[in-house]
Amino acid sequence: MLDDKNILITGGTGSFGKKAVEIILNKYKTRRLIIFSRDELKQFEMSQTYSMSQYPCIRYFIGDVRDKERLNRAFQGVDYVIHAAAMKQVPAAEYNPFEAVKTNIIGAQNVINAAIDQGVKKVLALSTDKAANPINLYGATKLCSDKLFIAGNTYGSRKDTIFSVVRYGNVVGSRGSVIPYFMRVKKNGYLPITDLNMTRFWITLEQAVEFVLHCLGNMCGGELFVPKIPSMNIMDLAKAIAPECETRIVGIRPGEKIHELMISRDDARQTLELDSFYVIQPQYNYWTRRSSWDNGRKVADNFEYDSGTNPWRLSIEEMREMLNHL
Repeated sequence: MLDDKNILITGGTGSFGKKAVEIILNKYKTRRLIIFSRDELKQFEMSQTYSMSQYPCIRYFIGDVRDKERLNRAFQGVDYVIHAAAMKQVPAAEYNPFEAVKTNIIGAQNVINAAIDQGVKKVLALSTDKAANPINLYGATKLCSDKLFIAGNTYGSRKDTIFSVVRYGNVVGSRGSVIPYFMRVKKNGYLPITDLNMTRFWITLEQAVEFVLHCLGNMCGGELFVPKIPSMNIMDLAKAIAPECETRIVGIRPGEKIHELMISRDDARQTLELDSFYVIQPQYNYWTRRSSWDNGRKVADNFEYDSGTNPWRLSIEEMREMLNHL
């Protein structure tokens, strides 16, 4: 699928980008694999592992998705774009709201425009469970981004560029998530818990990358893909990480939910269920490619995909097994 292709990953020095580069280099023979990000130190550090002398296909581009001119230059000759760049820390987005808007919304539109103008064949954007019925600014900006990418298929209807979105839950061990935080603070002898009932969807970094690459290969343009993944209660997560520690309730943070939602009841009418994932179909008239998902089963009209009601639960032992592979 990716052999002899030119691929660019925005936010390529982040957790997802680094794992994606590892998997792509091991499985495919790409013509070019471009790491596009704004942090020169992270690019330097990444180049110590994936040097251009050892991997002739790899390129490191300094740039920001806020800079549409740089995107236009970077996208020249690119076949596929995986858009992983985002401002994603909930408290940072709440405190610096327009910075999140500039990266997550204006940056998304810049990616769309540059992709169409440069003739990129496919663009797959990464979303988040927080974009479904959002209550914080990060989720709201990602919902807006999702809608921009889906609508990009009509915006570029005279061109050959197609756009789709992948939405998944918390990534085990990703930077800024609760797992590295618990790992760091457990030396204090206790773990701070926001709410006893809190649940989250969980996926490993490798699973996330493999799902994204699967969607990239099968997308028709306009779909929002959601993987079927397990949920876990925060107290079970605490026991998996530090069973010797006591827990202290500190209260929920601003903009945080008790349970996360990946498919809302309002989206159920457009949702198809497949063996290992869901496809939320667009409502636009251009969506004439339904035959690609003929094996999908329509979900019930009252269906919701919620971490609190999700029947697939991670056990403490299963989470520990995931942690052992970090």
